[in-house]
Amino acid sequence: MGDFVGSFDGLSLVPATTALPDAKPSFRAMYIRVHNLLKPLTKALTSQSHLLLSSLFPPPVPPLRLQSQALRLLSSFLSPEVQPLSSWQSLRSSLRLAIDRFEANLLSEFEIADSKADENAMREAAEASWNVWQGHGEWELGKVWAEKREIFYEQGRWNPLDNFTETGALAFDAMDILMTNVLEALRDHGARAVRVFPPESNVLLSFADRIAVEVVCEYIAQLLTRAREISNAVFLQATAATFKEAWRMVDTVMQVAEQRADCLVTRTKAEDVVYRMFETNMDEYLDEEVESLKHNFDVICRSWDKQTSQASTVLTTSREGARFLGSQNPAQVKRNVLASFTDVLLLPVTIVPRTVGAVGAALQTGGTAAAQGIAMLNPQRWGGSGAVGSGGSGRDGYSRDFQLQDGDNVLFEFASMSSQKTTTTAVTSVKTHSVGTSTTQSNGAQSDKMELLLSLDIALELIHADREALKRAETFAGYPGHYGHRVHDTMEEIFILLLQTMSEKHLVPGFNAATERMRAYKPAEHSETTSVAPLMQFFELVHVGDTIQSMVQVYFDKELAPRIDKTDFLNGVVREKKRFENALDDSVAAGLNAGTEVLMNQVEHIILTLTQPREYYPPDDAPPLELGPTKGCQEVIKCLDMHCQLLKGSTTKDVLEVFYQEVGWRLIAILQKHIKRQIISLTGGFQLIADLNAYHAFIASLKVPSITAEFSHLKMLGHVYVVDDAKDLAQIVRDVTRYGGAYKPEDIYEFIQRRADWKKIEKTVDKTMYNLSFKEDCIVC
Repeated sequence: MGDFVGSFDGLSLVPATTALPDAKPSFRAMYIRVHNLLKPLTKALTSQSHLLLSSLFPPPVPPLRLQSQALRLLSSFLSPEVQPLSSWQSLRSSLRLAIDRFEANLLSEFEIADSKADENAMREAAEASWNVWQGHGEWELGKVWAEKREIFYEQGRWNPLDNFTETGALAFDAMDILMTNVLEALRDHGARAVRVFPPESNVLLSFADRIAVEVVCEYIAQLLTRAREISNAVFLQATAATFKEAWRMVDTVMQVAEQRADCLVTRTKAEDVVYRMFETNMDEYLDEEVESLKHNFDVICRSWDKQTSQASTVLTTSREGARFLGSQNPAQVKRNVLASFTDVLLLPVTIVPRTVGAVGAALQTGGTAAAQGIAMLNPQRWGGSGAVGSGGSGRDGYSRDFQLQDGDNVLFEFASMSSQKTTTTAVTSVKTHSVGTSTTQSNGAQSDKMELLLSLDIALELIHADREALKRAETFAGYPGHYGHRVHDTMEEIFILLLQTMSEKHLVPGFNAATERMRAYKPAEHSETTSVAPLMQFFELVHVGDTIQSMVQVYFDKELAPRIDKTDFLNGVVREKKRFENALDDSVAAGLNAGTEVLMNQVEHIILTLTQPREYYPPDDAPPLELGPTKGCQEVIKCLDMHCQLLKGSTTKDVLEVFYQEVGWRLIAILQKHIKRQIISLTGGFQLIADLNAYHAFIASLKVPSITAEFSHLKMLGHVYVVDDAKDLAQIVRDVTRYGGAYKPEDIYEFIQRRADWKKIEKTVDKTMYNLSFKEDCIVC
């Protein structure tokens, strides 16, 4: 049958029916037109292979652009999808030979133009080559152009090991030089690629990708191998630093791409160049970041435990003061510390370390600046000659001196809150408290050293180590896909590790040890003082613990809160943070419970030792009473007031109220027991009432209504000792409303039995209360 389209010969392309001028032609009509235009060209494809191009494009030869368009149309025409002629397969093979020869010619012309820097000729050849490219594999012309750039053959100029100093530290000046050359090549050759290659060819991205893989990645691989040999810390720092250096390619690619309005390069595609290149390092880095942080935390905590165990065995003759409790306003001190801590968190962490600046001076990295800034918050550095810059012994790194020198006061250094200046104010001397404990006894020595159980210094070290790891991981926060999820999970895990370490290896053990020491305290062994040294030290620990929790909160708000959903109670960070806070609250509560027990034991001890035998039963020839509280009462109130004031500002209002209530209830029990041990005369009753009034005034000052009411009832109970008439006394005993229901008649009956005249009035009181007459109503069987 020959060509099945032969029947179209002689047909008119004008439709048989008249159509409207703006009517769209049918697909059949359009194909007939294309078929009739392209079919004559297929005859040239029957020529010999070396004559194919000259047969297709006889003189005058059309421009390369038109030649490429014709070849592309023929390629689509003689395709398996169309199969326009019965001999389309053989014709297509010839066409493929013609296109190959055409592309070879274009490549030759392109290279000649490239050598002459003739961008017009380069652009014409590139566009023609792109038109006839079949889209399989990598575009040959763009590939060949990129391969001939000298940047790929100069690796010997840059030695990755030059990034290490003689001591094994990192100094990325060498990689800076490499990246300067890489970026210069990108700007120079990349800009030409944007100008001469079609936007759809993405030659700029391909060129950048090739540089990233063959130059930068190879350099980084050798650098990280050496860093791993030195130490894990150097490896982690080098990983983040090399990525940060490589990331400079992204901005350069975008700057080059912006030179052409129709360039199809987006920032996402430019970033993918670096992300793909660095993927081979991510698994090892993320795993090592977590493991190294665990190790660092363990080293910090074990070092602290070792030092505190050594310090607890050393007896000193000085009386150390409590650092927070020694200030006039612990809450203000805490706010100042947190303000300085917040300023430290705002310090940038420089990921890429360098040794030589513009003027040849050593540059300080952000991480080092942060370390020194945090170190200045260390309360141990606030003490006298041990403080940095004080003219004393000044130590590098974090202070390890846990002893104040003889005669030193506690010093606080903080930014001025009132002036809001960024400079540091003069060091403020803080008056210290004496714990009043003899350090020559083992129990006293433990009390003096209880402040070593918790440390702002250690908390700051942990936070600093955590922040360094977090900032390194944050470098990779923009990673897409699988590694993006891993980076996010790792950042959360880094913060969770801080919470777990701070709680399980520092705060909880410290509070537990303090609680045990308080329980071992025996007031009788410290009769020379009315203060409870372990409880005072525990209050100091509560201040430190509360400050640590506040610092963790500030750190969380600054670094983690923007990256997670704080309302998601299933989020690992949210759950662990709540667990951390609960653990601290439980530890404080347990310590306060033990501390309250110790405090009230001290109170009872004071009452027992300072109450005179006839305090409430003075002899008849005794001088008139002054009606002031007794010495024992005064010392008890002084002791309780001091310890209650120390707790203010270091815990929540709810915890404080519970503590006050517990103190109040236990004091009532102690006073009731104390009263029942006394013999009280009418004159001594007024002395007892004076004491009860003083106790009531103190409790009222705590502003806890429930316990204040109970002391009001206890104060009223004192009146039973100053009523002279027995019948009136009996009526008072029977009047239960007088005591607000706090005491039953039988309870009051026990108290009135401590009256000195009880044997004289007992029968009258009994008869009046119970209408009994022992002679008439009692029968002895």
